[in-house]
Amino acid sequence: MTKSAASVRWTLSQRPWVRGLFLVAVTLLVYHRLWQAGFIWDDAEHLTQNPCIIGPLGFKDIWTSSQAYYYPLVLTSFWVIHKFLDLNPLPYHLLNVLMHAGSAVLLWGVLRRLGVRAAWLGAALWALHPVTVQSVAWITELKNTQSCFFYLLSILFFLKADGCEAAPQRRWHLGLSLLFFAMAITSKSATVMLPVVLALCLWWRRGRLLWRDLAVLMLFFFVSAAASIWTIWEQQFHSGAIGAEFAQTWPQRLAIAGWDIWFYLSKLFWPNPLIFIYPRWKIDTTKLVTFLPLVAALGGLLLLWWKRTGPLRPVFVAAAYFVISLFPVLGFFNIYFFRYSFVSDHFQYLAAMGPLALVASGIGSLARSSFGKTKLWLQPAFGAALLPILGVLTWQQTKNYVDAKTLYGTTIERNPDCWLAYNNLGAMSVQERRLDEAIGYYEKALTIEPEIPEAQYNLGNAFFTKNDFARAIGAYQLALRAQPNNNKARNNLAVCLIATGHISEAMEQFGEALRFNPNDPDTHYNLGYLLVQLGRREEAISHLTEAVRLKPDYAKAKEQLRALDVLVPPL
Repeated sequence: MTKSAASVRWTLSQRPWVRGLFLVAVTLLVYHRLWQAGFIWDDAEHLTQNPCIIGPLGFKDIWTSSQAYYYPLVLTSFWVIHKFLDLNPLPYHLLNVLMHAGSAVLLWGVLRRLGVRAAWLGAALWALHPVTVQSVAWITELKNTQSCFFYLLSILFFLKADGCEAAPQRRWHLGLSLLFFAMAITSKSATVMLPVVLALCLWWRRGRLLWRDLAVLMLFFFVSAAASIWTIWEQQFHSGAIGAEFAQTWPQRLAIAGWDIWFYLSKLFWPNPLIFIYPRWKIDTTKLVTFLPLVAALGGLLLLWWKRTGPLRPVFVAAAYFVISLFPVLGFFNIYFFRYSFVSDHFQYLAAMGPLALVASGIGSLARSSFGKTKLWLQPAFGAALLPILGVLTWQQTKNYVDAKTLYGTTIERNPDCWLAYNNLGAMSVQERRLDEAIGYYEKALTIEPEIPEAQYNLGNAFFTKNDFARAIGAYQLALRAQPNNNKARNNLAVCLIATGHISEAMEQFGEALRFNPNDPDTHYNLGYLLVQLGRREEAISHLTEAVRLKPDYAKAKEQLRALDVLVPPL
């Protein structure tokens, strides 16, 4: 009876659906803290205050306007959830965790197709590794989890197509692979390296690439090239990844790339500390030691390529996959996040699969040929030792993402020079009407980085709210020196100048604001209101009317026009 029961348990454990379900269940378990988590940092910009999600724009604008940034399929997911469940954080967190768990199951399938030993263990190591927490716990990083899900589906169907004898079935699988790649890349453009990864998969299977393979891959490369060009443009001219903070020389960029590779690899094998915003490195290219990490990385890859047909072949493939996947975030292209740090845990979400699969494969190989003997118990023993450790580390890491205040507080503990954390804590203090505390946070941020325009602008707002107009004027002027096109700062500066009796200077600021952005309804309204007070009726009507034209639901502008006996459409 005991033997029969044991036999049943063993049979069940070998069924793929049981192991897949177990992988999902364990992933949900270690991330259960997120069911009480809220929104953090740029979740406001991308979700809770995004006009495409909450109005006045909508679904069409997600795919046709700049508000969608470069991941319209993710905003589509947000739009659908918001349509039915509003802004309750739980369903957004749940989707993120489910996408991560689903990706782990798909990774298992891909590794099995590639003939990688201990494929399930490799997928489980990735699913439970704490370095993935940032992607899973940060709602905006549905970009990572959703794009990864479709990225792996694309690889899976591509490998199925490669194994098909019948042409119609092969074309069908290739079509699905291309479709899923398009879905991945419209979720996050970091998946642009997929065509190179597909070529690497074919080389792993056969040891060479055929001309017909390259012909098929050209379709994927075309999609990748188009997305790459768009993303580079978007980061520079929409996200604002230009200016002195992004003006690294090519020697500096090469050095950063070398440091990045070893940094990310080290976090996989020793994930401590994990920080939301890591310190931004100072790169001194006058010292040769700065380039040693790059030389070591290139030398290691060349050595592995030289030994690619021997026992080091899996190591070469894993290393090549790791570097290929990291390539878009190694510093060769400007990414807005680089103004805070050159590295981030969420940047290696895809890349981490390679080294972790290699570790699992090594454990599997060791179990099959341990000192000339087969010891199959070694693989589950290693899994039983590693997975609980990773699970606990991941569970502990999720507590840092429960709310924004906890996240920024933890960031400051681990990176005391993170000006962004102080700045964002200041913004939260303003919302809670703790103005003196907010001013302290902003001043600390400016002590670390004196030229940060956001902190100067926010400091000005805090003084403005306290009716300390003189100090607000000074802060706004410093903010505008670094960021002349900040119309909000310029409008607030003008209002402060009016409050202190400097009317002509206020008029000049409104004029400058309209020069930078003639279609800003708030500037037109503020200038129109001032002109009303000065008795310049016709000029006031002109600006107030323009404010209503640019923003048809501008209630305050309509009220002013009615007060001037101007007929306006009803509210």
